[in-house]
Amino acid sequence: MKTLAFIHRNDTRFAIGDFYPVLSVFSYYELGNTVSPFLLLDHLGPGVLKPTNLHKGVSEHPHRGFETVTLIFAGELEHRDSSGGGGIVSAGDVQWMTAASGVQHKEVFSEAFSKTGGYFEMVQLWVNLPAKDKMNPPRYQSLRKADIPVIELRHSAGTVRVIAGHYGNAQGPAKTHSPLQVLDIEVQPGHRVVLPANIGDTTMIYLRTGKVQFQPEDEILEEQGLAVMSSLGQDIEITALQHCKLLLLTGKPLQEPINGHGPFVMNSYDQILEAYDDIKNGTFIKFKVLDDQ
Repeated sequence: MKTLAFIHRNDTRFAIGDFYPVLSVFSYYELGNTVSPFLLLDHLGPGVLKPTNLHKGVSEHPHRGFETVTLIFAGELEHRDSSGGGGIVSAGDVQWMTAASGVQHKEVFSEAFSKTGGYFEMVQLWVNLPAKDKMNPPRYQSLRKADIPVIELRHSAGTVRVIAGHYGNAQGPAKTHSPLQVLDIEVQPGHRVVLPANIGDTTMIYLRTGKVQFQPEDEILEEQGLAVMSSLGQDIEITALQHCKLLLLTGKPLQEPINGHGPFVMNSYDQILEAYDDIKNGTFIKFKVLDDQ
């Protein structure tokens, strides 16, 4: 079994556009290649949007060199990007946007949700792209709730939603550029479960709610904390001390340099300067979607 390497916490809340509160769970600025191929994770909410006629959210902005993965637990977003991707993303859905060579996009609360207002909760994960794929054409994957496999754990211990990678014989619908798993898991209190993780892989658990005890160390992970596991060993054994909702993130490290600045994550500073030059020169969008696509 894998052992716990360390627990990472950041309790500062801030705003991204009109989204508040936002918790920065981790980022490569703090942890570097320790979390490769993942770059950062933000937890948006839990919060309440008051009814409004405005399209609140984050206005148009660029990305290059990585992917954004947004899991909607409550609320509803509208997403549009320059590749032609987008639509309404509802509770239970996941959007997987590959910025690659570059996109301009915006993420706002949907018109219907804005008018009614209500409770919202989301997480956004950034996944790094291998150097060979950073300047590929962008891609958008709309992963609907109905298309994401849900596996019942033995002894009514809980459920596993397989978004990327696999759990048992279930394969997640997300197409990825490097081997990784994104599992959305619920565990009922008092149950001990074994979660899948390969030797050598980056392995992390983000605990949205609840309290988890690791075996055999007896260390405890509190709500909204991140557990980073050792790359040695295989699989993770945990006991839910309370009703737990967690994300399991595992992936093969890319072992490539990271150079990031704001909305761009590349391998060198020169590539970052090129991205800013492309924005300034109006050549940022390298690939355009044909009108009939």
